[in-house]
Amino acid sequence: MSFELTKTMQAASAGYGLYCLAKPSHLASALREPRNQRALDRLARTFAVRDIPIAALALAGPPAALPWAVGGRVASDVGDALVLGASTKGSVRTKVLAVTLGWAALNALAYAADTRRR
Repeated sequence: MSFELTKTMQAASAGYGLYCLAKPSHLASALREPRNQRALDRLARTFAVRDIPIAALALAGPPAALPWAVGGRVASDVGDALVLGASTKGSVRTKVLAVTLGWAALNALAYAADTRRR
């Protein structure tokens, strides 16, 4: 089984990790927190350090590792929602929760769809 949807989502996660390395300033901009630029740049880089290996495990690891990689991806996104959601307000919080929980849901749904096609 190829798990095409799951691997597409994981490749996109790896792409975001690379973007975090190339332009970590995007996070402070998205969160409308220019005063916390340095701290949020560090956070963006930690996203990269987390997301790239998880995606690599899903894309190139043994088949038995795929559920663990997807679980790690979903748990990371839910954790991001909890941490960033608790530290933001208003429309920024809405955006944070939509992106993080949306990404978690898309990854879970992709894996579920791929598993059902089996």
